[in-house]
Amino acid sequence: MPPAPVRLVHGDYRLDNIILSPSQPRILAVLDWELATLGDPLADFAYHLMQWDMPPSESGAGVGTLLGHDLPRLGIPTRAAHVDAYVARTGLDLRAHLPVYLAYNFFRLAAILQGIVGRVRDGTATSDSAAAMAPLVRPLAVRAFGFAREAGAR
Repeated sequence: MPPAPVRLVHGDYRLDNIILSPSQPRILAVLDWELATLGDPLADFAYHLMQWDMPPSESGAGVGTLLGHDLPRLGIPTRAAHVDAYVARTGLDLRAHLPVYLAYNFFRLAAILQGIVGRVRDGTATSDSAAAMAPLVRPLAVRAFGFAREAGAR
């Protein structure tokens, strides 16, 4: 992959951390900035794109998914249209490397959730809902491996 420019990145940029205008396609606020740092803006944007492919959670725990929702009715573009708009607006094009970025981010999230599950096992989890993360790890890893294969992994 070509090196991406270093930019301020959110670190947890997803629809769950955005307040949208109820009357127009406009972001009113971006929340939850404690993971902000300097980094690869394409990796940050790809993390946001995960919601288009996020495995649904039966318990409702974890990150939300757009799978199974009527995106046009909700005013949400397809992933491809959203990526095209990002490229047009920023000039940063991740399309050729999107499977790599998505594999990375899905594996990253699976590892984060596995760490939470480990804290539950060890009795050091701080959240009452931490145990609900366990069933999410495998589907995230499976999705990550699918993107890794799409990127050329064997």
